[in-house]
Amino acid sequence: MALILCLETATRVCSVSLSNGLSLLGIRESETSNAHSSKLTVFVDEILKEAGHTLQQLDAIAVSMGPGSYTGLRIGVATAKGLCYALDKPMIAIPTLQAMAVGINSELKIKNFGGEEIEKFRISDFGLRISDFGLRIADLLILPMIDARRMEVFCGLFDLESREIREVRAEIIDEHSFSEVLENHLIVIGGDGSEKCKAVFENQPHAVFLDNFAASAKYMIRLASEKFLNRDFENLAYFEPFYLKDFVAGKPRVKGLH
Repeated sequence: MALILCLETATRVCSVSLSNGLSLLGIRESETSNAHSSKLTVFVDEILKEAGHTLQQLDAIAVSMGPGSYTGLRIGVATAKGLCYALDKPMIAIPTLQAMAVGINSELKIKNFGGEEIEKFRISDFGLRISDFGLRIADLLILPMIDARRMEVFCGLFDLESREIREVRAEIIDEHSFSEVLENHLIVIGGDGSEKCKAVFENQPHAVFLDNFAASAKYMIRLASEKFLNRDFENLAYFEPFYLKDFVAGKPRVKGLH
């Protein structure tokens, strides 16, 4: 089993986890705004001490690669690169939305598949039977969303195995968004970009929202372990985060600056 440190800084949540194989050894998280740079390395130090390990004992470091906050991604990737270079450890890049899909799946606590039909298929968090919608297991999809300001979100569609079935994109959400997919699928939506979309989907019975769900380093563990076993590592010199959109600097608001 591999001892892997996971860094998640793509959203407003600053999160660090330590795992051995698929076992979570410890986690630190904060939703304090603009605190990633001050908390990330502190969390790394705390979590290693708590678990009784050192940086040198790590087998790899995984980092959330985006899309997400431009500044957050820069902080996370720069920290991961610095640690990997100094320790001579491999770096693993985890797609942020795919890790969130893993998390949404785990939060749903899906049980009792009941074969291909879903008479016994229940999402316990919502207390609703999927067969009420006349759907099958394969008709349930996961839609993680990251806030990209205004009515735009970074999003992607995933199946129950957290496999991407529609490419990740930046999308402006309106009443027509995902209309074709929602005709034949129940979509579970979560993430910090989902709150502003609730009103848009309020008359859509096939759209279900997982409230208070946020990106977390603990959801990176399974994907990081798989990539480690496959030796799917990044080149430290050339790796860049997946920004998806070009960074646009805002005008300074300090009086006297133009």
